Parts: sequence; C-alpha cells; structure tokens
Amino acid sequence: MAMNALGLVGWIGGWIALLGVSTYTPNWVVWIFMPYFLYGAYRAVIQVRYFPLAFHMLRVLRTYPWQLLSGLSRGLDQHPDAENDGIWIELPNPDERSKAIPLVFVKHHRAYWWMKRIGGPRTEPALKAQLEPLWFAGDPRFVGVVAASARGAAAPRRLHFLYQPSAFYKAVARRHWEDVSPVHLDRARRAGALLFDAVPRSR
Repeated sequence: MAMNALGLVGWIGGWIALLGVSTYTPNWVVWIFMPYFLYGAYRAVIQVRYFPLAFHMLRVLRTYPWQLLSGLSRGLDQHPDAENDGIWIELPNPDERSKAIPLVFVKHHRAYWWMKRIGGPRTEPALKAQLEPLWFAGDPRFVGVVAASARGAAAPRRLHFLYQPSAFYKAVARRHWEDVSPVHLDRARRAGALLFDAVPRSR
C-alpha cells in the first residue's frame, strides 16, 4: 500500500512538474514530454485502481488466516466448474478438503506476473516453482487472497485479490449455498462478499 501511494504521488508529481516545465520552454519541448504525459496518466489510473483492491484484501486478511498450500492445480484455459473464464487456481473446499474449487482471476489488473508463472506446458519449471508453496487466505466459495512465497516461504508476497462473481454481483447465477453453514456465510460477508440470495445472517 505504501509503495502504491508513493507511486501515485510520483507519477502525478512528475506529470505536474513536466507540465510546468513545458509552459516555460518552446512548443517542441512538449512533444518530447508527450510520451510521459500519456504513460504517466495511465500509470496514475492504475495506481488509483489498486486502492479498492487493497481494501478488499485487508477485509479478507482480517477475517481469514493464511494457509500454506502445495501441489494445487492451476491453468490458463477455461475451467469447467469456474464461474468465469480466465486464469484459475483450484483451492480446497473448507468443508471437504478433498474437493477443490476453482477461483478465477476475474480482474486482469496486475495479473500478468501470475499468468507467466501459472502458465502452460511450455512454462519454465523455475517460474512455476515460484508458486510453490502458495499462500491463501479466504474461502474459495466466495472470496480470497492468494500470494506467492518470499524466499523460504517466510512470508507472502505479490498479493492478489480473487472472488467468485456470484458472491458480488446480483446478475450472476447463484451457486448452491444451501449446504454452506451460516457461520461460513457470515464470515464471507465480514470479508466483503455480498451474497444476495444466501440464507439470512445467523444471530
């Protein structure tokens, strides 16, 4: 979060500084700065978009503990049980650890690093190994945060927010939540899931 805030200040500050310089220089200087004006504006938007994701991750991490998981299935093709198309990782069902539930990278913002390491048959083993073990906090039926391991699996890094579209959007077909306990539903709500058609809150 701190690095993102510094990046936002840096990109906007640089943009304003060069704009100020260009007002006191010949017109042709503006064209030299134009690539930065365009890319700097794009980067500022990217930095701003990170803040909502960061707050989503914070809610998840306040609700669920980290788990270290190894040997998870993952892929770039469409998963038959996923609610959306895209990069996916299978994570264990909290109620039945033997069953896995795919979580898809619905938002591709900052997902390129993950795509290169989830990869396919031609992906270098050294890149795939960077996701072993994988850190996960959340409930894959609703919402979660995945992270790669720092050296020696000492800490999570490269945090990424994942969610099931049905847990956030009313227009998406509902999953069957009747078998999920009210405790787990309430916990998912505390982590930020909306769960429009789920059973009422427990009291």
